[in-house]
Amino acid sequence: MTFRLGLTGSIGMGKSTTAAMFADEGCPVWDADAAVHRLYSLGGSAVAPLARAFPDVVREGSVCREALKQTIRHDPAALHKIEAIVHPLVARDRQAFINAQTAPITVLDIPLLFETGAQRYLDATVVVSTTPEEQRARVMARGTMDAEEVEAIMQNQMPDAEKRIRADYVIETDNLDHARAQVRGVLDHIERTRLNA
Repeated sequence: MTFRLGLTGSIGMGKSTTAAMFADEGCPVWDADAAVHRLYSLGGSAVAPLARAFPDVVREGSVCREALKQTIRHDPAALHKIEAIVHPLVARDRQAFINAQTAPITVLDIPLLFETGAQRYLDATVVVSTTPEEQRARVMARGTMDAEEVEAIMQNQMPDAEKRIRADYVIETDNLDHARAQVRGVLDHIERTRLNA
């Protein structure tokens, strides 16, 4: 059975880049955001139940994320209903991915890993981290959000310090070479101490 390594980190911490580094090292990577995208797309398994609950969020056979955001903005209670529909479908997608793996270590990229309690289903967790200043600079450099939107997302996420305490491993994403070396270090440690233990 594959070793399930959960990867998480707040917005702007370098999680996607780090996930790619794990993939470069031969680890299959399941991406929670990509899974949601599949579920929301035409023919995705979240489309019909969300259409029943919120008819206005489905456009041309797929879920419109902007319409979902508007729904939540106007009715904060809608978020819990959406999560109750989507989270079990995401969990099923994740488990199907894990079941299909033969690699020694599989990485599960889960943005809200600790917030959703997903660590219960994992063998170990790794959090990516950087300074608050670098985090904000990276997010603002994307040019897709204003400062208020960034702060709202950060308020919704567990503080980085708390994630660092909870995680089995921490990867500092101060530069690419250092991050890559830490990825190799995590994999080496798991291979030496956790596999076939």
